[in-house]
Amino acid sequence: MKYPKEYLEEIKLRLKVSKVVGKTVQLKRRGKEFVGLSPFKNEKSPSFTVNDEKEFYHCFSSGEHGNIFDFLMKTKSIGFGEAVKTLAAEAGMQPYRFSNFDKKKDLRFQTYKNIHKDYLNHFHQELYDSDNKIPLDYLKDRKLDDNIIKEFNLGFVPWKNNFYEILSKKYSEEEITLTGLYYKHDKTGKFIDRFNSRIIFPVNNISGDTIAFGGRIIKESKLAKYINSPETEFYKKGNMIFNLDKAKDCRSATDEVIIVEGYMDVLSIFGSGIKNVIANSGTAITEKQISLIWKFFSNPIICLDGDQSGQNAAFRIAEKLFGLINEQSKIYFSIMPQGQDPDDYIKKNGKSGFLLFLKEKEAIQSFIWNHHLKKINKTNPFEISKFEKDMKKLCYSIKDETLKKYILEDFLDRIKKLTPIQSTKGKYYDFQKYKNQKNINVLNETKNLHLKNSHFSKIQIKEFSILFIMLNYFEVTSKKIEDISAIKFLSGNNENLKQMIISLILEGKDKTIIQSKINGAQKKLIEEIQENTSIKIILEEKNDEEILELLNELLIEIQELNNLKKIESLEKELINNLDESSYSELIKLKSQLNRD
Repeated sequence: MKYPKEYLEEIKLRLKVSKVVGKTVQLKRRGKEFVGLSPFKNEKSPSFTVNDEKEFYHCFSSGEHGNIFDFLMKTKSIGFGEAVKTLAAEAGMQPYRFSNFDKKKDLRFQTYKNIHKDYLNHFHQELYDSDNKIPLDYLKDRKLDDNIIKEFNLGFVPWKNNFYEILSKKYSEEEITLTGLYYKHDKTGKFIDRFNSRIIFPVNNISGDTIAFGGRIIKESKLAKYINSPETEFYKKGNMIFNLDKAKDCRSATDEVIIVEGYMDVLSIFGSGIKNVIANSGTAITEKQISLIWKFFSNPIICLDGDQSGQNAAFRIAEKLFGLINEQSKIYFSIMPQGQDPDDYIKKNGKSGFLLFLKEKEAIQSFIWNHHLKKINKTNPFEISKFEKDMKKLCYSIKDETLKKYILEDFLDRIKKLTPIQSTKGKYYDFQKYKNQKNINVLNETKNLHLKNSHFSKIQIKEFSILFIMLNYFEVTSKKIEDISAIKFLSGNNENLKQMIISLILEGKDKTIIQSKINGAQKKLIEEIQENTSIKIILEEKNDEEILELLNELLIEIQELNNLKKIESLEKELINNLDESSYSELIKLKSQLNRD
């Protein structure tokens, strides 16, 4: 049984040779190639090369040469069929079954592609027909030259053309109908061309086969400006990406690809010399689409229109795809200025201006943060509370557990800088704003403190802040003794000092007696606390009620950080040993974080 050529080609297109080989051989980039020690022969100097662009590996010491299938067969000692199954799964493709159904489906696909090819060839020539001057002039007015028109095989479908009759001489009515290019008129029973009076944009799969079209009306009409082929057996909008078949050739040169909304955006950017550009063709990007994009480019940049609908679409995409990111597969956003789209921008500012604009891209987590932040009143505690819950909910959607921990920690740290504290006069203060109002000496002091304590962890800085309050504000501390006791500090020295202060406060000792009880080692720790906490600046001019509120916030925050540490530790334990009690504790901690 032979695998269809298209099936094997798609596996090769989806998987870089360096990615497959890199699981066995440690590779280092050298120009456009990768080099490493041969897996076929013992050697001290690397003679093994991989070229993603040409889709092969070559070993100069042993003479071995081949593609990803050959590599698996030779290094894993498996047959061709097993290599295909393994790599198809890695490429996110369904296994191929040699059934009668699959054979018939392959035959239908060949016919389907042939009809699209005939249709495209015919209407590409129609674009240059002397009777069709308007569509060609329209494309020229949009600054598209002949090279781009021919590169993308654009075409034009005249009104009331007779191409259906030509197709019907080669293919059956059922075969033509399955393509979606024509539909039957309810009253006359005649077949109507779906793309009548439209410029057509071929939509290709990653192998370069045309399997659908987009169509743009060029005359004033009540009809939709753009339409796409209907979904068929072989065309699913949620799986397809316009121009990925061409853009993928850039993957050895860059890990970035620009995702725009429409066909014209792609053509304008591509025509400027930027080849790594694709479009989602007006649909929201799906998980399947982003997974396919990541097979070729690890850092896609979503660049949508600058109008309100474009910005809203970008935000919906960000929230939908946020949970899928990891350290290898990221997403960035670069939203056009108000009222402009990528087509407008590149015509006005050129290639260099567009590339300069893309340098200001935002990582997906910053894009989401800033979008939410614009909508809240930062002096309203209820809005900040909802904001924090929304941020946490989004973080919990991240599937990569380690990345989830760090992004959540970063969000919580940012939120604390926004959190208002209510004073006895009913006013709210923004910590960050308050610090900015201090004189330049205080700002310099804060800067110096930051430089001094940069080697401490976030948890240790929080512990220092709590201990500072405990050492200097005994009445405030006495009101939160139970809560402070319930939290165990990560640092043993910090925990011992905390316990000693609690014991003396509970015994009714005053500040003088407590200080006399502190020994040499603890005195050194207290000096370190005094030198390495910036909270003393925040506490200036604050009353007891405000300090109590701040202490409460610190206790909540340190509990969350401790829980995240425990979660990480339990997850590592479960990797090595699936213990039911550890698993139960992990679920409990995660549930607690979700409630918070």
